[in-house]
Amino acid sequence: MDRIDLVTCTENSSSSSNGTCHSPVSSTCCLAPVTRAWLCPLATPPPSIQILIDIDEVPSQSSLLEKKQSVGRLGTAHRPSCAAGAGRGRPGQGARLGSVRGARSGPARGPLKGARPGRGQVVTTYCPANNEPIASVRQGNLEDYEETVKKAKEAWKVWADIPAPKRGEIVRQIGDALRQKIKVLGSLVSLEMGKIFVEGVGEVQEYVDVCDYAVGLSRMIGGPILPSERPGHALIEQWNPVGLVGVITAFNFPVAVYGWNSAIAMICGNACLWKGAPTTSLVSVAVTKIIAKVLEDNKLPGAICSLVCGGADIGTAMARDERMDLLSFTGSTKVGKQVALMVQERFGRSLLELGGNNAIIVFEDADLNLVIPSALFAAVGTAGQRCTTARRLFLHESIHDEVVAKLAKAYAQVRIGDPWDSDTLYGPLHTKEAVKMFLDAVEQAKQQGGSVVCGGKVINRPGNYVEPTIVTGLPHNAPIVHTETFAPILYVLKFKEEEEVFAWNNEVKQGLSSSIFTKDLGRIFRWLGPKGSDCGIVNVNIPTSGAEIGGAFGGEKHTGGGRESGSDSWKLYMRRSTCTINYSKDLPLAQGIKFQ
Repeated sequence: MDRIDLVTCTENSSSSSNGTCHSPVSSTCCLAPVTRAWLCPLATPPPSIQILIDIDEVPSQSSLLEKKQSVGRLGTAHRPSCAAGAGRGRPGQGARLGSVRGARSGPARGPLKGARPGRGQVVTTYCPANNEPIASVRQGNLEDYEETVKKAKEAWKVWADIPAPKRGEIVRQIGDALRQKIKVLGSLVSLEMGKIFVEGVGEVQEYVDVCDYAVGLSRMIGGPILPSERPGHALIEQWNPVGLVGVITAFNFPVAVYGWNSAIAMICGNACLWKGAPTTSLVSVAVTKIIAKVLEDNKLPGAICSLVCGGADIGTAMARDERMDLLSFTGSTKVGKQVALMVQERFGRSLLELGGNNAIIVFEDADLNLVIPSALFAAVGTAGQRCTTARRLFLHESIHDEVVAKLAKAYAQVRIGDPWDSDTLYGPLHTKEAVKMFLDAVEQAKQQGGSVVCGGKVINRPGNYVEPTIVTGLPHNAPIVHTETFAPILYVLKFKEEEEVFAWNNEVKQGLSSSIFTKDLGRIFRWLGPKGSDCGIVNVNIPTSGAEIGGAFGGEKHTGGGRESGSDSWKLYMRRSTCTINYSKDLPLAQGIKFQ
């Protein structure tokens, strides 16, 4: 069976009679994030994953073990961590990840070298499909963070000296290691985040793809040689890594967003320090262990890619830390604004990927065979929890009723179920709080004049399931329409003219993704032009979500202005120097100035 060992003991550790591993005092303490864990009751086991986590105190749920409802082998557990470290005797050794404890169900395996148990608070991670606890994770505290930053900065000194194509080779190996674990890691994403299995696997595939992209990029990054106006002079651009890149990611893409950042940052010569969402800590640890093994196999410090599991205190420390040469933040606009102000206060550099209130515009000449599945995927995919989810659907008045009827019929056929069931298209929201936000938004829509065509209710089953919802009858500028609700609610709105609907697309504060459906070439290029969409992603005849890794991903206005992944996004992870070299025996000044 494929597996990821989230937590294990050092090779020379001993086991007590109650199944708890005890690491000796050494430079290779093990780490990870689970303090107590048990098999959560699942209606259907996710494929390829069986959590075998040691329990030092078996709870009343011990009967669950008798049911053998395994959820995948994430690993034998003892002390997982929340701050990843390095190899023995190298810079980065001793960085922190957190700590896990549990009751062994198999032999102890090698630890994540250089990691030590965290000293922060314990948080519980839950399965969104049934709200049962998966594991308790001991996070890192500020002392752990401080040690991790020091180790990461030391590791950078090693990494920066390696030629970029050689760094690309390491990233290639990381991509291959992810390929080998793609199904088990995708299952873990489904278990802990809640998205359906094919999307969980697809998210890991994004990381793999960007690794492939980064390998080629490692032989291409660089600046031009420019013509100098002075005889005997050369004018060149030199690009160097910024140093340490902090990456704060959100729950909805617990693998891919870190992949976009880390793969590109690494080939540029940077070390990375990752803080994932506290509710997806197991995913963060699993990914970090995969990367750490590749680094250690190449005799490189694991702290090149460090991890600190933690809450807002760790995030605030990263934003205010002048040693953080670039901070990439993915999350809400509200928190992103606070991060931006803290980073700007120290004149630091930030990369922000924030909210989106994305629109699809359908004109009367559109191919409805493209419109219906596109709108369905964009609005319902990932249970409406993508930053590129379609939240507004503008329909030309001549086709409004027809499209709404067809879309409602498509909604009724959406297969709802356990996220790891291969037949499921729609899973749960991530948390109970998200369910409450969904209900509040539906109620506000009704109060503001909207009619619920379908959905609008909580589904009567375990977990955080709500009905995918369509609301009609609201004006384009209704307050709820201008509010990004991270849930599967689609507001369907009528329009008459091209000019007005382009303006309505742009009137919200966010500017992430947008799409039109039309066959009119003139309209397409007006949409792409200066008076068209003001978003960072501007599509034609495809959904708002599902971006490829080859293009720059990001948006404008309250979306933050950052760009990740493809195109020239690599430049954000480097600093540029303009260099003038005089190889003559004369000293001519620019602009013909004479200073004699």
